[in-house]
Amino acid sequence: MPTAGRDGAPGPRKRTGKAQKKRTDQPAARQSPKKTHRKGQSKDTGRGRTASKPDVETGRVRLNNARPARHQTAVDPADSGATYVADGVRLQKVLAQAGVASRRGAEEMIAAGRVEIDGEIVTEQGLRIDPDTAIIRVDGARVIIDETRQYLALNKPRGWQSTMADDQGRPCVGDIVAERVMAGQRLFHVGRLDADTEGLLLLTNDGELAHRLMHPSYEVPKTYLATVRGEVPRSLSRMLRDGVELDDGPVAVDKLTIVDVHEGQSLLRITLHEGRNRIVRRMMDEVGFPVVELVRTHVGSVALGEQRPGSLRVLGRDEVGALYKAVGL
Repeated sequence: MPTAGRDGAPGPRKRTGKAQKKRTDQPAARQSPKKTHRKGQSKDTGRGRTASKPDVETGRVRLNNARPARHQTAVDPADSGATYVADGVRLQKVLAQAGVASRRGAEEMIAAGRVEIDGEIVTEQGLRIDPDTAIIRVDGARVIIDETRQYLALNKPRGWQSTMADDQGRPCVGDIVAERVMAGQRLFHVGRLDADTEGLLLLTNDGELAHRLMHPSYEVPKTYLATVRGEVPRSLSRMLRDGVELDDGPVAVDKLTIVDVHEGQSLLRITLHEGRNRIVRRMMDEVGFPVVELVRTHVGSVALGEQRPGSLRVLGRDEVGALYKAVGL
């Protein structure tokens, strides 16, 4: 009978008889190498689905079945950093509750590779996540899960103060949202508009987003429609792109478009990422075209649209996601 070595290969044969010879003529059974399962890899359950082995200490499971979308680079499953929680909420339910799509629609998005968790694309259905900590994106846009967070767009009327209260009794933003504040919502305005300027003012209780939107290092653009005295020459656009010097430092526009010139006045569309006090008015005074009327129409990609002065609206998911993307959240 042949003796097998450690690698399963037959050793030297020893013939002792016909029966023994017949037995040795049979090929030696090959031993299947034992498969090792790395921590965090998926195991086949035998029912067309995979089950992941949880980390004993954290209760979290590393996702390793993510397939990249066409515009993304494949990630080695063993290096995947996305996690989900074994006793968490199903991903499609989280997406449905966030208003992204119906559960069926969310499942289709997941299958199509349009959903990311913590930077990794997932395509397996039924994954359970912690909605309080997971960073979820659909088509690259951040999905906001926290239902306590508020994101509002206000068309601040001309003559109103950009404050939540005014000790002189003047009308202010706080008057418009008073009912929400009394109901327990904590809101604050993102930046300010001077009293004579009307237009888009964002309000939120998301402190990190508000801080980044206001911080000059993130260079979030703001767009204004300015009616100024005088007929503005085309050369002014280049001059303001190059920048002018004010008392508190230089200022430059990102873009200036002459929309209309009529009866000694000009209508300009001005985009800049500066947020200093009365910056547009001071800049236009410096170049000799004082502002008669000023309306802010955009903050980033969020538009004022057809909102009436004094009206509020809740920002849509895509709008909030775009703001997050603009400031690197």
